[in-house]
Amino acid sequence: MLQCHAKGCDPSQSYPLELKGVELESLDAEYNEDFIRRLIPKLDWNVLVHTAFALGVAELPKELPDVQDEAFLRKVHQVALETRVKEAQMVCNGCGHVYPIKDGVPNMLLQDSEV
Repeated sequence: MLQCHAKGCDPSQSYPLELKGVELESLDAEYNEDFIRRLIPKLDWNVLVHTAFALGVAELPKELPDVQDEAFLRKVHQVALETRVKEAQMVCNGCGHVYPIKDGVPNMLLQDSEV
């Protein structure tokens, strides 16, 4: 997830941005176990679990399991590669700034007065 960089925003409250008014799109992506295994250490696991739960797309364990079986890896694949946020608003918990997502593209640009 992305972080807010608006002027005066408390950095300890600006990550992760909360998703509101979400429209999801399901994509088809070829499953590649090796790719998913290499991807997992690069993820912020707590944020991924929180976001997946908030979106209702998959139930992931709160703690990253030591044994990663195929069922677990397929859930991660579903969340990371087959779920797209098509439309939404990302809202900062620190300052309330809203960043829109339109057609799957987040607009993180700030006005001059917000930098």
